[in-house]
Amino acid sequence: MQYVPFGNTGINVSRLGFGAMRLPTKEQHGKTSFDEDKGIELMRRAYELGVNYFDTAPTYCDSVSEIITGKAIQPFRQKIYLSTKNPIENASGDDYEKRLEQSLKKLNTDYIDFYHFWGISLDTFITKVCAPDGPMTRVKALKEQGVIKHISFSFHDKPENMLEIIKRGEGVFESLLCQYNMLDRSNEAGIRFAHKNGIGVVVMGPVGGGRLGSPSPAVSALLPGGKSQSTAAGALRFVFTNPYIHIALSGMGNLEMLEENVKTVDNTEPLSIEEQEHLDRAVKENERLAGLYCTGCKYCMPCPQGIDIPEIFTLMNYHRVYRITDYARDNYAQIGKPWRNYKNAAACVSCGICEEKCPQKLPIRLQLKETHAVLAS
Repeated sequence: MQYVPFGNTGINVSRLGFGAMRLPTKEQHGKTSFDEDKGIELMRRAYELGVNYFDTAPTYCDSVSEIITGKAIQPFRQKIYLSTKNPIENASGDDYEKRLEQSLKKLNTDYIDFYHFWGISLDTFITKVCAPDGPMTRVKALKEQGVIKHISFSFHDKPENMLEIIKRGEGVFESLLCQYNMLDRSNEAGIRFAHKNGIGVVVMGPVGGGRLGSPSPAVSALLPGGKSQSTAAGALRFVFTNPYIHIALSGMGNLEMLEENVKTVDNTEPLSIEEQEHLDRAVKENERLAGLYCTGCKYCMPCPQGIDIPEIFTLMNYHRVYRITDYARDNYAQIGKPWRNYKNAAACVSCGICEEKCPQKLPIRLQLKETHAVLAS
């Protein structure tokens, strides 16, 4: 396993992090549930293979991820770095601490190494996190007490807002978690800015929950070597080409996926210049194809019904251009959650305002219906 200094924290972390959001499941009496024994076995095997960064959250895996993670790490709690998150539901510092206490209890620990303001936007940061006697005030006090070792945030807002949150944080943040993979490079500027400010950078979705390793011809063509390079190995190689990223956080649901990812990290080399150029050309061609359906100019916005039309069409292009439909559907299902705080295409009332403003004169109303029919199924 490769290890790197994690920003200015003074610690070394494994380049592969274990994301406990897709733990093994089992079928029993016609129902699917998360398999605690296999989840524990999987995380302990990850530790044996050198992983020392484990990430969970209160609602992952039907709200049992923290419990399973807590049990799994007990034999080596002092030797690993535990990350979890606090959903900023309001500006109350009391409520913030109550949610923390719930996580500590479920994790069976008395401290969190990296505690995240979960999926915050710039607006949430300003109005809730930084409210008088709010979450920011409390987390600083908790850090002094040793309950929180490092203050972090996870991010799903507009890319430019990441820089603003870091600036407004006034040196408080020591790490961040954001989306980044070879199909979504929108956070590159923020990642670079964070690194230059001594902030440890963890990226989620490096292989799109495994979907970027699926046998899609469009994905296969992104990296030289065809199908052999379109696996998780190719996706991780792309992530580690970025010198400002410390940890690739992967949600691993079985031993095969874990061992493949560990092997990749152990032996990975960044993409060569030729491979990067090939990837850039392939991505630009796919962006050209995607532009036939929507260029992302955002002239159609804002939608009176609260639909993020360009973002929804981006998800549709994962299906239509890249043929990774499961990945598109998974992301579409997250619409309405704090990190995708808008409505899905079903909210369209066919008012037609968007089409009046679209410079391409796209049949947006029809495309929204088509999108919902495909991605909501």
